[in-house]
Amino acid sequence: MTKTFLSLEWKKFFRSAAFTKGMVIKILMIIGALYFGGIAIVLGVFSFKILQKAVPDVDPLITVNQFLMYWVLGELAFRFFMHQLPVMNIKPLMVLPIKRNKVIQFLLNKTIFSFFNLIALFFFIPFSAVLLYKGYPPFQVLGWLLSLGSIVLCLNFVNFIINKNNTYFYIIVSIAALSIALNKYDVISFTSISESIFYSLYQTPYLVVIPLLLAYFLYKFNFNMVAKQFYLDGIIRKKVKQVETKDLSFIDQLGDIAPFLKNDVRMVWRNKRPKQVLLTGFFFVFYGLFFFTFDMYKDNYFFTAFASIFITGGFLLTFGQYVPSWDSEYYKLMMSQNIPYYQYLKSKWSLMVVGVVIAYILSIPYIYFGLETFAMISAAALFNLGLNSFITLYGGALNRVPVELNTKANAFGNTQGFNATQLLISIPKMLGPYVIFIVPYYFLGFKAGVIALALSGIIGLVFMKYFLKFIEKTYQKGKYKTIAAFAEK
Repeated sequence: MTKTFLSLEWKKFFRSAAFTKGMVIKILMIIGALYFGGIAIVLGVFSFKILQKAVPDVDPLITVNQFLMYWVLGELAFRFFMHQLPVMNIKPLMVLPIKRNKVIQFLLNKTIFSFFNLIALFFFIPFSAVLLYKGYPPFQVLGWLLSLGSIVLCLNFVNFIINKNNTYFYIIVSIAALSIALNKYDVISFTSISESIFYSLYQTPYLVVIPLLLAYFLYKFNFNMVAKQFYLDGIIRKKVKQVETKDLSFIDQLGDIAPFLKNDVRMVWRNKRPKQVLLTGFFFVFYGLFFFTFDMYKDNYFFTAFASIFITGGFLLTFGQYVPSWDSEYYKLMMSQNIPYYQYLKSKWSLMVVGVVIAYILSIPYIYFGLETFAMISAAALFNLGLNSFITLYGGALNRVPVELNTKANAFGNTQGFNATQLLISIPKMLGPYVIFIVPYYFLGFKAGVIALALSGIIGLVFMKYFLKFIEKTYQKGKYKTIAAFAEK
């Protein structure tokens, strides 16, 4: 049966109308996997020697174990955003004489062979090989490695759960932030706790039974969770909700773009995915705490510029990358109306601008870290307003992946709305501000770099109409391709 499922997946990929686009994305993903996999292997080989020099009085294995708890929490948060769950159209299979247990097992087994599981092993296996080469007891090293492999599987199945419920994700992020803060100010030493937990897996190899049993328990939990939804009437039945209405008459003062802005505000208020993006943008305001509170980042203007872009541009980057995918469910209807594209795009741009302004106001307390830091945040806010907003909006013209507003990514449908095109268009958004800042900074100093970054945003605002007109033409050219792509779900 597994062979049959693999054959169906193969045919689905090659017979898709978007086969060429899918092939390009797969090639880019393979290149990215080889790159990051290679980095992990190199780190695994040389980490022992690097840690010996960095912390000469501590066993490198102990040093690694001290930070494995942060690796667990960090990987869970990373997987929530980046690890796309496997997709399988189960409706046609439900009317065939195929046992549902076989389908669910295939679905869960697909998650085991994800690159996100392999990337950790690309580090731990070479590191364990170095430990064996250095004379560490083979039985203990292999027990430790097997335990970490089991923990990787646990993280995989936990990600399956937290992708169903955002509450789990917020709990994990809160625990990670709290543990970092408590450890930094010596309230509780989480590095010591991490060391005692993970080093015991090395000292007592028999404890490998615990993560193995935990991985098995999580597998069965996910199996039962999916099995409860594995009914045709449960899949196709729509959940009826009472719609809340809000008085948005104050938006009418904004003129022609008011109807579009009202539509977007209602969309964010009523649907899960936009709410997640809104909350993510809010959390990005605190992104600077990670960089500005650690001595290793304080005097590094690359990280200051990087953090500043995210502090004020979190909502812009997360919401803007899904334009026009937010409207994919009714995009064909919109395009059949006499709607000026310019006003539609201007409304999206205006909403992103409001997000940047609110984030900037919330970032005022960063003055505590110094006027230079806040000056960089202010310049980054102007860059986000005047350039990043247009770059992000332009990237939307190349994004033709539909988004289901009220459904998170799950085993039965792909609702991620993110693709390799978006990843490529994010390069100028990330590197652009740094390049604009670093060139004048290198020749004329910090103030010149900040002024250059701020001026780039001001110039963008001055030429707002020109940029929007240019983006409008791009959207118009790809209008029918976008409609066709959104229709293919």
